Order: sequence, then structure tokens, then C-alpha cells
Amino acid sequence: MGKYMRRRLLQVIPVLLIVTVVVFFMVHLSGDPTSMMLPQDATQEARENLREALGLNRPLHVQYWIFIKGLFQGDFGISHKYNAPALPIVLERIPASLELCAVSIVLSVVIAIPLGVWAARAHGTPFDSLVNALAVLGQAMPSFWIGIMLILLLGVKWTLLPVSGRGSMAQLIMPSVTLAIGTSAQIIPLVRSSMLEIVHEDYIRTARSKGLSERTVIYRHAFKNALVPVITMVALQIPALFGGALITETIFAWPGLGQLMVTGVTNHDMAIVQACILMITFITIVVNLCADMLYCLIDPRIRM
Repeated sequence: MGKYMRRRLLQVIPVLLIVTVVVFFMVHLSGDPTSMMLPQDATQEARENLREALGLNRPLHVQYWIFIKGLFQGDFGISHKYNAPALPIVLERIPASLELCAVSIVLSVVIAIPLGVWAARAHGTPFDSLVNALAVLGQAMPSFWIGIMLILLLGVKWTLLPVSGRGSMAQLIMPSVTLAIGTSAQIIPLVRSSMLEIVHEDYIRTARSKGLSERTVIYRHAFKNALVPVITMVALQIPALFGGALITETIFAWPGLGQLMVTGVTNHDMAIVQACILMITFITIVVNLCADMLYCLIDPRIRM
């Protein structure tokens, strides 16, 4: 397992390098940040002086090399909106995003796995059709629309929950449910199809022929082997949750990376945008490595 994980860690290096290239050039080619930092009536000379002070008048490859050297020193640049280093600002927002995404993924798994398993056990019945319809509906509804509907119903009409901010469990419910609905809708069909594929294997028929209860056959023998593709889907949903949080955090005024990135894009704050994307990339890589470790624990053949 150690050799397998070392090989996976080595594969992370080119991924991070490619991400830094894409992020840097996409952000720098999106526009001139001095237009947001100076008043509209600023002279061209003032703009050129600011560009020179920020190093924006240098060739892109030189700016990229300076950017890479700064990353190795923990320097992600200076945010012109906050007039402070970008890294501490981003690190301050990470706990809020991790809290929201962790609760959302737990809710998704708690909803999706039982429904997927029950739908597989009830294959061809009205309950199976109902679960499939709910999964399709959950995938079709945009997260921002779900969030707005929850605010209108639970926050405005019935005043059951606060509609914005962070600090209490009540404030966490609506944004986490907003993200969990779409995520669970993606996981349910995979759990169902994986279980349907497994329950027709020879070793499942053998377990049934031994007289084991259906519950034991499903949850002790079939479910474990159906988990590998489910873990893959859950790991893939982590970056999707951060992507969905861009809108969800803005709607619910949740002070996380998503809201910070939207603010950075609006103000063309390159340092903030780059730091946010790189942090989300790093979190995604860590999650995928954890998923790889779970693969090895569930199915030792993967180590080969």
C-alpha cells in the first residue's frame, strides 16, 4: 500500500504544476486589475506607474516565475481590495467552507445510500420508480433555485430558520441542505446500479443458498463491494460542492471560500482568486488521496 500511495503522491506534482499555469494565465488574461484599483478619471501615467509597481508590465513568463517562487515561500500575493497578503485571508475562510461541505456531503451520503440500496432491493416496484424520479428531479433543479426557495419558505414565509450568516447550527441548515440535494441526487443512481450489479454475482447467490437472511446478504456481502464506485462519486462531488458553494455561499452570506472568490472576481483581485483556486485544488487532491486509501482498504486488489 505504501508503494501505491507514493506513486499517487508523485502524480500530484504535475497536476499542481498544470493548475498553477492555467490559473495564472487565465486570471492575468482576463483583464487589467489597475482599472479596479484606480478611479475612472485616473491618468494613463498613473496607471502605468501602478502597473510597474505591481510588476504587471513584465512579460507573462517572468511574472509566472515570480508567482511560482512566491508560492514556495508561502507568498500568494497582495490583495488590493483588503490591502493584505492573500494567503491569511483565504486560510481564514477555509474553516467555513469545510464546515459547509462536510455537513453537505454527510447529509448526501445519509440520504443517498439508504435510498439507493432500498431502490435496488425494490427493483421494478413503484418505490424504485419514485426514487429514480426524485433523483432526476434533484439533478434538474439548480442549487441557486433550491436556495432561493428555501429562503422564501423557511426563512421568509414561515420564519423557521435564519437566512444568512454563520455561527449557529440553524444558520447551517439551509445552505447545507441546498448543496446536499443535488449531491445526493447524483449518488443515488450510482448506489442503485452498483447494488443491482452486485446482487446478481455468484457469491451473492451462494450466500443466499446458505440460508443467510436477505439483510445479511445485502449489507454484509453486497454493500461493501458496491462501495468502490460510490466512494469515487463522493470524492468527485467534493470539488463540485466547492463549485456549488460559489453561489450558495453568496445567497446565504456564508463567509467561505466561495463568497470570497466571487468578491475577488468582481473586484478583479488576482491574488485572492489565485489563492482560492489553488486552495480548492489542494483540498481536492487530499480528498482524492483519502479516497485512494479507502479503495485499498475495501478492495486490496487495487494495490496491485
